[in-house]
Amino acid sequence: MISDIRLQHFRSYSDATFEFTPAVNIIVGPNASGKTNLLESILVTARGSSYRVKDSELVEHDQPWARLDSHIDGDVRTIKIVNEPLPSKTYEIEGRSYRRLLATKTLPVVVFEPNHLFMLSGSPDLRRSYLDDLLEQIDPAYGRLRKDYRRVLTQRNTLLKRLGDQAASQIFPWNVRLSELGGGMTQARLALLDQLNQSASELYSSLSHKQTEVSLRYETKLPVDNYASALLRSLEANFHLDVARGFTGSGPHREDISVLISGRTSQTTASRGEARTAVLMLKVMELRFIMEARGIRPLLLLDDVFSELDGGRRKALTSYLQEYQTFITTTDADVVIQHFMDQCTIIPLG
Repeated sequence: MISDIRLQHFRSYSDATFEFTPAVNIIVGPNASGKTNLLESILVTARGSSYRVKDSELVEHDQPWARLDSHIDGDVRTIKIVNEPLPSKTYEIEGRSYRRLLATKTLPVVVFEPNHLFMLSGSPDLRRSYLDDLLEQIDPAYGRLRKDYRRVLTQRNTLLKRLGDQAASQIFPWNVRLSELGGGMTQARLALLDQLNQSASELYSSLSHKQTEVSLRYETKLPVDNYASALLRSLEANFHLDVARGFTGSGPHREDISVLISGRTSQTTASRGEARTAVLMLKVMELRFIMEARGIRPLLLLDDVFSELDGGRRKALTSYLQEYQTFITTTDADVVIQHFMDQCTIIPLG
């Protein structure tokens, strides 16, 4: 639990301090009042970085540094981001200094923003990110695997663009390494999907108040039983095609996840209500899986998402928030407060 935070030269804040309740914290203010920036400071404090921007962009305009000071479960935590004279970032936790935030020192976080409501109908990258971000929070080894895959993929793509067909003599080691890493990622994704499928129907039915069969399916053109070998063959066979398009066309970075509702692929057939219920289902499962894996209740950050849900889905989401320290941004407090009565703290901005 995070009990307070001080922001110095962070985003739009020159110097501001906020105190939080262990339950629901509602951050209220007009657009451009700093609501999302405050939410982002909590995310950076918990996980060490932002998913939205580079570290350098977290520093207030025309300032050389930013600093976040907070108390998490009674312990002092400080993050310093320096742009000048040389870029750097340091963490101080319980009096000890770190150059990078180890997975064991992070605090699990679930973020829910309006863009996530288009997870089913939007780009496959949204669905891949859901799986990969969840895996990274419940298994530190997956974070390293994902990072290594991205690095090798970037190097292979650079080779394709720089040398073209002449890359043929150099690319085999990169194909082998990418296949090994891709195989590891795919097996981890499949194992997580199996776990999610065990509770998907029950949770969706609870949220929709209607008995419904729901499942998640991994979409790949390669056989999953020997994925690494199949990916290596695909990379070799499609080398000239990859050269022509300038990027690697096979691998976990190109695959997708389908959500099936009553046996139909929701990306194309789900109604608006069904799609939003499915997204709520995924977010609630994210909370549960992280808590089970880490033994720590994750922070829940809801960035202006309540206004995008109808009354029934607001109520359904609210019923799952009681166990977690929650931060909700909104321009209209009345939309949110009615669901929490006296169990919330209001943080006005602007």
